[in-house]
Parts: sequence; C-alpha cells; structure tokens
Amino acid sequence: MDGDDGDDGAAEPVLVTPDLLRKWGLPGPGGDKEAKGRLLVVGGSESTPGAVLLAAEAALRSGAGKVQVATTASTAPHVATALPEGLVVGLPARDGEIAPTAADRVLELAEGADAVLAGPGLAGPDAAVALLEALVPDLDTVLALDALGTVFVTAHPDGLRHLADRALVTVNATELAAVLGEDPDTVGEDQLGATRRAARRLGVAVLSGADVSYAVAASGRAWRVEAGAPGAAVAGSGDVKAGAVAALLARGEQPVRAAAIGAYLHGRTGEVLTGTVGQVGILAREVAAALPRTLAELRAAGP
Repeated sequence: MDGDDGDDGAAEPVLVTPDLLRKWGLPGPGGDKEAKGRLLVVGGSESTPGAVLLAAEAALRSGAGKVQVATTASTAPHVATALPEGLVVGLPARDGEIAPTAADRVLELAEGADAVLAGPGLAGPDAAVALLEALVPDLDTVLALDALGTVFVTAHPDGLRHLADRALVTVNATELAAVLGEDPDTVGEDQLGATRRAARRLGVAVLSGADVSYAVAASGRAWRVEAGAPGAAVAGSGDVKAGAVAALLARGEQPVRAAAIGAYLHGRTGEVLTGTVGQVGILAREVAAALPRTLAELRAAGP
C-alpha cells in the first residue's frame, strides 16, 4: 500500500526515494493554471513580512497554478511588489499581527482555493491562536498548518478533526514537543515515535524534522525522508518547505504524500545547492528558486 490504508503504526517507515516519487507522480508541466491548483497562503506580520513571500514563491516554483497571499495590510503592498505573479490581499491588523476580525475575509478567499497554508510569518502566539480560532472551525478545504500556526493545535488538539484526511501539520522539533506537551529532549530522542503520537493525537497527517523528516498519517503509517543538507538549514527554509508541500496539496495530492514529496524536494534542492554554492551562505530564496530544476532532474531520471 502506498496510501494511508489500514493501521501500520508499528511498521518501519518507508524510505522515500526518487523511484517512489515517480511512482506516486511528480508535478509536471501539463495543464493550465486552473488545473494546477489554487493555493491561499495566510500569515505574516509587520515584523516578519517575508515568510509568506518565501512560501508563496516556493509554491509557484513547485507547480501551483495560482497563489494568493493574505497578510497584514501594511505589508501587503511590499509583498505584492515582490510577488507580481500572485494576488496579495491586505488584512486588518492589531498590534502588528493579523486581527481575528480578518477571519471572515480569509474564509471568502478560501472558498475559491484548493488548499490553504496558514502560519508562515505569524509572530505572536496569542494572536495566532485568536486568528485561527476564528478561522479554522469554518474552513471547508484542505489545510496545512505551519510554523506558529501549530499553536492552534497545541491549544486545541481536536481542532482539525472536522477536516480529517484534508489536513496536515508541519512542525520542527520545538513545535512537535509543544503539540505533545512533552520534554523537547524526549521528543528529540525518538522523532518517529513522537511524530506518530502527534498524528494520532491530532487525527491528521504530521510532517516533522529537518535533515531527516518523517511524514506520518493519522493511522501511524510513516515515510522517512533522508534528503537534506546542513548548509540549507537557514532562516526561512521552513517557509520554503511549507510552500512546496502546500503546492502539492493544492494540486490534489493527499496530505501525507504531499508532505513526503515536498520534504524530499526541499531537502534534495538543499543538497544540490550545497554542492554549487557551498556549505555556508545559502539563502532560503535560493532554495525556492532552484526547486524547478530539482523537479526536472527527478522526472528526467525516470524510465
């Protein structure tokens, strides 16, 4: 089985390889922009406006047909200038963060989206929880929660169960520990086990890790991604990975597969850049820009 059929929570994770990715199907050039999916990215703040830009560019570079960004009104013009390929919508803010009153506007935008990515660039935990409490319960589309967006499920472990197999949570080690309410050292010693516990606790797919990532379905079935390079572990790298994963969700991929494919694509791109740019000095925006080349190489290597 390649999908999330049955309960294989005790089984060893499946190693993600280029052959497996080609079997699943990688984003290709065919189809018009409507057929390639529409993604809505929700996030940013007055202090961290660039995260949504990185996520949006990565999504476009990974094959999303259309990308919309909903961010604070004061930063929206700057994001729009840097992202002429996307629609950027300014939202009301409070103390530099997207205000909970913006939820109605976001829900309107989400009605036309194939997937929503929420969290990149949110800077205040309390503001993030307030916004997502007003937004998530009424969402009726595929949702990925990333970065500070994960504080919503830390506060509300059952908050995504109405979306079930249409939701994904992406976490780093610190966020994974917070979701579980466990000691970070304990989580770090057993990343796979912790990710499985989180997926079962939340009832949705979870993607964790950096150099080694695990994509785990709610059943506990898991995939291991070993692609990655320390030199690409830089500020903004997580936003790029989230954008790549969200693009696949918008194109119709199931959450756990989108997580595995996106994590491999992101990690392999970092490896290639390390070989050309060097161990030090890689920028997250360079990883986003290089994603299409990695996709092309993966497709070309097939039979």
